Amino acid sequence: MSSTGNCYDNAITESFFGTLKIEFVYHKKYETREDARRSIFKYVETFYNKNRIHSALGGVSPEQFEEMRKAA
Repeated sequence: MSSTGNCYDNAITESFFGTLKIEFVYHKKYETREDARRSIFKYVETFYNKNRIHSALGGVSPEQFEEMRKAA
């Protein structure tokens, strides 16, 4: 962490939540918080980490990136 109130400290997290909302959450209607929790967990575990490409990782998914890193 850098100085207090530095908006760049949390930039990666804010970017993730912004992407999550735009790509997934805003397109759903949840009956309960538990429904939302399960649905978002499933999205992150089955699509975001396994299939969605990330520019910060060179255009591969986090799962592919980890595989490449282990092989190196």
